[in-house]
Amino acid sequence: MIGVSCPGFCAADPEETWEAVSKHFGHWEIFSEARHSVDLWSERFLEARGGYDMTYSVHAPICDVNIASLSDRLREAAILEMFVAMDHAAAMGARTVTVHPGLRSFAVEGVEARSAELARLSLKTISRAAAQYGVAVAVENMPQVPVMLGRTPEELGALVDGTDVGICFDIGHANTAGCIDGFLDAFGDRIANVHIHDNDGDRDAHLAIGEGSIDFAKALSRLKGYSGDYIIESRSLESAIRSKAALEKLLG
Repeated sequence: MIGVSCPGFCAADPEETWEAVSKHFGHWEIFSEARHSVDLWSERFLEARGGYDMTYSVHAPICDVNIASLSDRLREAAILEMFVAMDHAAAMGARTVTVHPGLRSFAVEGVEARSAELARLSLKTISRAAAQYGVAVAVENMPQVPVMLGRTPEELGALVDGTDVGICFDIGHANTAGCIDGFLDAFGDRIANVHIHDNDGDRDAHLAIGEGSIDFAKALSRLKGYSGDYIIESRSLESAIRSKAALEKLLG
């Protein structure tokens, strides 16, 4: 199913967002931040699903959250936030919970290997918890930003090694790293969620389909066996609607 996700939604009252989104989409990946935090609203999201004929997935919080933190206390708090997101996602009947693989220190050089190992251990814990909560966790590949982990297939593969988590294949992020085909080669059968947005390869611009240089027809042709959601990650509902029209044509 084609769905939508937008961090900008989180500043509005969820009631307003339900009404606007439901006019154009039947699936919503809730970005669990600010006024849309699922630990505050999961019961209401569940109640509203019937009235708006909406299905959900959840994007776990990313602000102030780092499962690769060098601080034991902060890392444990970040993992707890993942547990909370999974618990409420399960209560809402959400299909997947997408998580970010974490950040290395932006202040100290030479610690990326340690941060990556801590992220891997965190993901093993999250993977075990996901089975208990009964949700599918998808770890998202990151854009080409130096402090972010999981930017290439090799980096992400090392992070999820030894876990049962799936992969959230973010086409826009992969394009900034020049790795669209590489991610599809490495994780084709493991992809549990797909994020859709465009860019020119130079930055994570989150443009509507066709406003950047990504060859979506080529990328999507390699996802023919994929049966999950296609989540349009947009900067606004208006741009998501434009992308939806383009994506429907591409998917046939």
